Amino acid sequence: MEVTMGPAWEAAFHIVPVAEAFLMGGCFSFLARPFLPYKKPRRKTPVFPNPHSEPEAAACGNCPERRKDVFCAGAVYAVVMLLLYYVPLSLDIFVAYCLGVAAAFFVLCFMDRRNYEQKVFLAVTFFALRWFASALAEILYDKLYAFASRTDYMVKHPELSLALYIGVCLFYLVMELLFTLFGIWCILKAYAYKYAKMAKSELFMLVVPSAAGVVGYAMMRYYRIFYIMESGQTSDVYDILAFLYYAVNIVGIVVVIVLYQSIKAKQEERLQKELLTAQLGSIRQHTAQVERLYQNIRSIKHDMANHILILEGLYAANQAEEAEAYSANLKTALAEATGEIRSGNSVTDVILQEFKNKAEKQDIRFEAEFYFPESSAVDVFDISVILNNALQNAVEHTGESKEPYIFVRSYRRNNAYMIEIRNSFAGNLYFDEESGLPVTEKTEQDDYGQAHGYGLSNIRKVARKYSGDIDITAQEGEFRLTVLMMLESGTTLLEF
Repeated sequence: MEVTMGPAWEAAFHIVPVAEAFLMGGCFSFLARPFLPYKKPRRKTPVFPNPHSEPEAAACGNCPERRKDVFCAGAVYAVVMLLLYYVPLSLDIFVAYCLGVAAAFFVLCFMDRRNYEQKVFLAVTFFALRWFASALAEILYDKLYAFASRTDYMVKHPELSLALYIGVCLFYLVMELLFTLFGIWCILKAYAYKYAKMAKSELFMLVVPSAAGVVGYAMMRYYRIFYIMESGQTSDVYDILAFLYYAVNIVGIVVVIVLYQSIKAKQEERLQKELLTAQLGSIRQHTAQVERLYQNIRSIKHDMANHILILEGLYAANQAEEAEAYSANLKTALAEATGEIRSGNSVTDVILQEFKNKAEKQDIRFEAEFYFPESSAVDVFDISVILNNALQNAVEHTGESKEPYIFVRSYRRNNAYMIEIRNSFAGNLYFDEESGLPVTEKTEQDDYGQAHGYGLSNIRKVARKYSGDIDITAQEGEFRLTVLMMLESGTTLLEF
């Protein structure tokens, strides 16, 4: 089939590389976006408005801003690939695509300076997936073009060669895009713990299939091009085997990720059990403290008659100063025995008092207006889980403010029981898009959200047990956790 080349053909030759650069840039953004933490958009009003709070607090939605747009990483990839295509440089095609992926990788690192191992995994996986998808689409492209160009209709109409070429190129781009998106979709579906910190050993395990697959791809591509140059045609058997090889490599990448995530799930389960065991131990400790509290109260009650006689004797002898000193000592002993906090339940009294003491030792102002919902079906163990986890986070992460503080209170609105814990903090708070909880990285301690992993998850489980939920906001140097629990009708909240 005689074909006359011209400006139209010259323009058509640029269809694939230009369109491919932008399509693959979008695919890279699609792959990387779910792995980057985000900031919640601001709300005009809180989810659970507090009727007892200040008007200013109720008016401002205490919500962080949305995360930065990750599409700039894909745009950088596209721009770099276009520059390398149009600028006459003697670069191997593999090196050129390595530079494009590396540029996008550095943009990701600049946008989110954490979990660099995971970003290496994303870059290597995308690099491999892009080549496998391209190879699959190229095999289909060659077969379709060879078949269409040899048909009787095309032999009789050589003037349609350009249209055929453009159509087959568009077919190639569509197939490459579909293969790439399908691989990315499988990866995102299999990769459950997208915000978990990736260790170097985990990175090595995850990139080996991609790296090995790319090496195999380079070898098979070399022999395929060599065969075409020598024989002037493709081998159907070789292309079928190559097609299966590339498809199996994509499946292999996904399978390794699934295995990796199953290992992470077992680790999560083990950590959850350890945390639950620690909480049970904490409850036992608090119960023991309540028993000691009752013993101290009984001891003071037993000696109260003697204390009264001593005070009466001092006043009768006109020793007012000694009586006042004795009375002050008695009040101090009574406060130490019973504690300063009265929440309506001995266990929550002990928990609040314990965290108050911890906070004061760290020069953190601690205020409590917490009241336990008596005469309700709420289990004190569930309330203990909420207070222990929330206050532990608050004590450890009050931030580097000049006046650190923690404020805990509870209030009632109809049959909704609210627990609110506020504390000062510094820095940004990023959220897991799926769970809505702050990002957790147990191996690093420089991000405020790291301490809010399993604790907040357990708090949410307790809230949902009572048909409620939690709300987390951070704004203007303050972290706020609000827990909603629905009480049965007729329950009254104890007020003091």
